[in-house]
Parts: sequence; C-alpha cells; structure tokens
Amino acid sequence: MVQVNPGQGASHAKVQFGYHRHGDQDRAAPAEHPVVVVGAGPVGLSFAIDLAQRGHAVVVLDDADRIGEGSRAICFSKRSLDYWDRLGVGDRMVDKGVVWNVGRIFHGTSELYQFNLLPEPGHKRPAFINLQQFYAEAYLVDRVNELPEISLRWRNKVTALEQRNDRAVLTIETPDGPYRLSAQYVIACDGARSSLRQMVGAGFSGKVFEDQFLIADVKMTAEFPTERWFWFDPPFHAGRSALLHRQPDDVWRIDLQLTPDCDPQVEKKPENVRPRIARMLGHDEFEFEWISIYKFQCRRMQRFIHSSVIFAGDSAHQVSPFGARGANSGLEDAENLSWKLDRVLRGTSPSQLLETYHIERSAAADENIRESTRATDFMAPVSAQEARLRKAVLSLAKETEFGKRMVNGGRLSVPSVYETPLSTADAEEWQGGPCPGTSMLDAPLKTTDGRHLHLTDAFNVLGRRFTLLAFANGGDVDAPDEVGVVRIGGDDGFADAEGFAGKRYDAKPGTAYLLRPDGYVAARFRHPTRAAIAAAVARASGMN
Repeated sequence: MVQVNPGQGASHAKVQFGYHRHGDQDRAAPAEHPVVVVGAGPVGLSFAIDLAQRGHAVVVLDDADRIGEGSRAICFSKRSLDYWDRLGVGDRMVDKGVVWNVGRIFHGTSELYQFNLLPEPGHKRPAFINLQQFYAEAYLVDRVNELPEISLRWRNKVTALEQRNDRAVLTIETPDGPYRLSAQYVIACDGARSSLRQMVGAGFSGKVFEDQFLIADVKMTAEFPTERWFWFDPPFHAGRSALLHRQPDDVWRIDLQLTPDCDPQVEKKPENVRPRIARMLGHDEFEFEWISIYKFQCRRMQRFIHSSVIFAGDSAHQVSPFGARGANSGLEDAENLSWKLDRVLRGTSPSQLLETYHIERSAAADENIRESTRATDFMAPVSAQEARLRKAVLSLAKETEFGKRMVNGGRLSVPSVYETPLSTADAEEWQGGPCPGTSMLDAPLKTTDGRHLHLTDAFNVLGRRFTLLAFANGGDVDAPDEVGVVRIGGDDGFADAEGFAGKRYDAKPGTAYLLRPDGYVAARFRHPTRAAIAAAVARASGMN
C-alpha cells in the first residue's frame, strides 16, 4: 500500500515508485494491447480502474516515478465521490478528506451571503470533500495494484506516435532504452502540457487571463469552520480577492489575487508570501507546505478524438481553478468514456458510440469554460465598465436576493447535463424527477431484511450495465436480459426508507428510469414495456 505520511511538508510528499522492466521491452515487434492510458493522474488512473473492472486489460504509462509535487487539485465533488465509490476507493477518499457543504462570500469585512450545496438530507456523499491530490492519487494507485488487468509502468515516456488505420503505435523511452507498443486505443490523460496533443497536431483554443493568483498551502492550527470562504476586496488584501479552504492534516489552502504585471518569481518567494498570509490570518504561526503562482486559462481542443487517440482531462480542456471544475470534469470524462469504450471493445456497440463521448464532453467543457470565464471576469475585471458593474452588484448583494445571485466567486462544479434524443415516453407529463441527460439522484433505501443503504449503492452493484430503476405497481417489470433492475416497493423490492426516492423521482406506481452505466438517465417511463426499454438502450448505446 502506498504510504503518504502527514506532517511538515506533507503537501510536497513524494512517493517514489521504482522502475521495472517489462517483458514487452524484449519484443522485436511492438507488443499489442487493446488500451494504453498515458498519464497516471486522477483521470488516467480512474479510467484504467473503471475499464479493468469491466474485464479489459489496460497499460498505464507515466513519465515520472512518483506522485506528490504539491496539493494541486483539492476539491472533489459528490459526483466524483459517487464515481469513486464504484471504483472501490470512495470510502478512503471521504475518510481522509475534509467534508464541507457550506460556502460564505464576503465583501470587505461584511458577509454578503452563505450557501449550502447539499441542503437536503438523504445522500450518501457530501457536496464536496477537500483532499490533497497526492492522497487521491495514492489511493487510486493502491486500487490499481489490486487489479491484475492493469500494468502500471513508471518512467515510461511516450516520445513518438504513429497513427495507423486501426490502431496507434507508441515509442516509449525508459531507463533501459526505447521500446514500442501497439494499441487499439490510446487514452491521453497526460495533462495540460500534453505531449500527445502535440503529436496529433492539435492545439488549444480559448483565453488566457492576465491576472495572476498566488496559491499558498500553510500548516497551522486554526479554529476556522470547515467551509469555503471567499472575499472581494478584503482589508488584508485591498482591491483584490482571496479564498480560504481547509485540507486534511491541518493544512489550509489560501488563494490571493495578484496584479497582472507582478513578477511571479519574486512573488512566490517565501519571505514575500509570509507577510501577505500573516496579514490575512492576523498571526505568523504557520509553516509553508507549497507555494505556486498561476494564471487562469479557459481553453480546449476542438476535437477530443483523433483517430485511435482519445483525450480526457486537462489534456483536452483547461479551466480556471475557482469552481473546482478541472479535476471533477476530468473524472466525468473518464466515467463517460469508460462504459462506451467497454461496449465498443466487446462489439456490443459500434465504434460510432465513441463520437458521443466527444459530443457530450466537449459540450460539458464549453459549459465549464463559460462559467469559469464569467467568474474570472467578475473577480478580475479588465475594463472600467466591468469594474463598475462589479461594484454595483456587490452593493446590491448587501440588500437584495437577486444581487446575491449575481455575485460570482466561482460557480462550483455540478454534474454535466447532456442533450439526449427523446422518445415518445419521455414526452409524457412529469412534475419533477431527473430528465434524460441528467445525473441520477441519490436516496436512502432499506433492504427486505432491514439493512440501510443508498440508491447509489444499489446501482453500483449493477452499474457496469444499463439499469432500470423501477417503482413497483404490483407486477414485475419486463426488462430486456441485458438490463439490470433496481426495484423500489413491492414485497421483494427495496423500501423507500424515508420517502425521498419517490419524491425525487416523481414516482407513481409503474414509473421507471433507465440509467446508463455512468448513472445518467437515458429515458424515463410512466408505463415501461420491454420494447420501449430495448429501444431506449439501443438509442443510448449507439445502435440506431
């Protein structure tokens, strides 16, 4: 098991992995594999685990031999935690992470408002946890090591790519020299500076903002509540914005907006950062864990699929960090792609199904970029008109509800919504419930023998295939053989323990929802028939 020890310097924890020569390196011809993942970050590791749990062999390559290098991503959403539950690592993430649901927005010394991202009970997972990325990666590596289907290879750097008609051939540099691999599909999860993106000749389009932000992770004992605090024009950092977040091990993430013309090499020197943080905290009894300077970037590739090479995570799109949309959107990429590639590899869906990955996730990237750009424009106005607008909004927010809704300190990550072809059943009258193209909702349930669990738990048992969530009407639903059934109500179904399931799904007797393997609603029915369910499965899986 990977050990990451807390304490001084924990955010710089470097977990070394030894290089090991693989038998593929002794072959004269390129060794053939169905899937090669490039990049052992949260997205690449999660995707590999997902595909391996579906029974596929996966090779994961990373040019480094360690994880760590600072906290980096720290905010992981409920949707990501639900996904990690299916991968077998959710409990470790939540047990170590700092759970939070509440955020507060300040202007100067006054609190404008607060929000609760999970205001209702009956969910297994919180709205967010804060967890240093190196912990998340360590837990994912542990899970990888439990799966014989995955070959994780450190210090394996891809240096060349050759695209052929039905596969890609990679040249890989190692301490023992180069070797080659042939793969039906290469999944590029190699980050914002993706070398594979350069190899396919693709660029990024979008916007790079001029304002710079200082990240400082500091270790200290503090009584601040476990909430997200964001300031506009605080007294300790006049004219700029600031953010405070708690992490495990008594580490606190602080973001401070800097001027566009500041020298990043000068600003990130500890002797220059310390007085800034001391003014914010009112004391200097803290130790630095990590210091970095960054600029906001909101950019993406035009296409996420280039023949046999498919891009996911930061290699495909980048957004500003305020709003926690980077890592969480990358994990949604992995979740979306894995079940589709599984079906293509098995031959149960045509390869055209993969095009829906590009369609859905590029639209999600556009939405994340729009939200991140709006937040950045509000936090760092570049024109006099924008500055006046922000001043007016912040003034209105002190007195009005609509003014509060206009304040933008980073709209936090929410599950993506996909455009989904509708069937005639979808057009029936609904008073609520998740629409096709939206993520499933959680609810507490109870088994026939009285055990408590959640709907996400029941789905996870069947979640590697299409699943029908059926609300009993006295008879068994006639679902196709390939579709699993989670039945709520009736003598042999789960009990709606607190009534949340029926309410959240606008469920009348006979109501049913068809869930994709990633937990998204493919269709919903008031009176499902076997033919209607089969047609919805075919539509969602690229069969028509």
